[in-house]
Amino acid sequence: MTRDYSSFLPPSGSNAKRAPTPLEKLGWKPFFSHQINPEEHGETQPVRVVEVHRNGLHVLGDGIDTSVPPGIDATVGDWILFDPESPTNSTVLQRSSLFERRAPGTDRRRQLIAANVDTVFIVTSCNKDFNIARLERYVVLAFEADVTPVILLTKPDLCDDPETYLEAANTISKRIVVEVLNALSDEPISKLAPWCKQGQTVAFLGSSGVGKSTLVNALFKGEITDTAAMREDDSKGRHTTTRRELYFTPNGVAVLDTPGMRELQLTDVEAGIADVFSDLVALAGQCHFNDCMHETEPKCAVRKACENGEIDATRMARWKKLTAEERFNSATLAERKSADKYLHKTIRSIQKKNKK
Repeated sequence: MTRDYSSFLPPSGSNAKRAPTPLEKLGWKPFFSHQINPEEHGETQPVRVVEVHRNGLHVLGDGIDTSVPPGIDATVGDWILFDPESPTNSTVLQRSSLFERRAPGTDRRRQLIAANVDTVFIVTSCNKDFNIARLERYVVLAFEADVTPVILLTKPDLCDDPETYLEAANTISKRIVVEVLNALSDEPISKLAPWCKQGQTVAFLGSSGVGKSTLVNALFKGEITDTAAMREDDSKGRHTTTRRELYFTPNGVAVLDTPGMRELQLTDVEAGIADVFSDLVALAGQCHFNDCMHETEPKCAVRKACENGEIDATRMARWKKLTAEERFNSATLAERKSADKYLHKTIRSIQKKNKK
């Protein structure tokens, strides 16, 4: 028997307003329903991953609230065609967006952060936590994932001049919106409303203690997640969110709260970096050498613009650092071994010449 998937497909004909289906309240869209082949997928049903645990995935669907054992390469926000007979054979649907980073430490594995997010709120506070380089990393990550980034500056009441932070954040990219808001007031509801509509999935990224969980609670008008104050001595926060989890508002907005991430190593984000530093990339295209590193090479358009005061030297340095890091992290193991082998061979050759 082949399952009837008509209830998972978008309605045709009338454009009249209607109540969302149980799946639509979880973020189900035509992008996902169009991937379904009734003959191929048999009795499977769409479910969404709302939590990832060591012992498996917590998923929700139309009348489904269950766990899937480990073995599926999925993350929070993923949609899965759940196979009740053989859960580990469930299929992960193609993602509309994906956040990932290089795993912390020396491990070069990629770590999936979240999938199928529409808007990411990058949260920082108007104090010592504010770090333009870290914000650039988050924006690069969002652009690469094809997700709309919005920077939120919290705790303006705790600083003398919030406008200074606003001006600095606005220099990152003309393509992003920056909002200053007090997470403990009524501002989150009104200021975040344009991105928090039915069927949308939003995520909060940022360091610990900047107010992510407070903002999540504000959207729900209640205590959904735990919160904690920052330490006064260094403006660093305490971890209150320990895992990534999707929450759903009554009006059908999927909200993702994430643990604070101070270490954010990027990989395969060349396009994202080019988007954030589009002016520098354009200048680099005018350099005399295609592989110009903008160090000591002659006729370097980037270095010339920096010397003439046309571009900010510290911003150029951050761009070069991110580009070098991305190139290294994205290199395959085979490429790195080949480069190391060539380097060692060159060193031995020089040593032999010196002995002679």
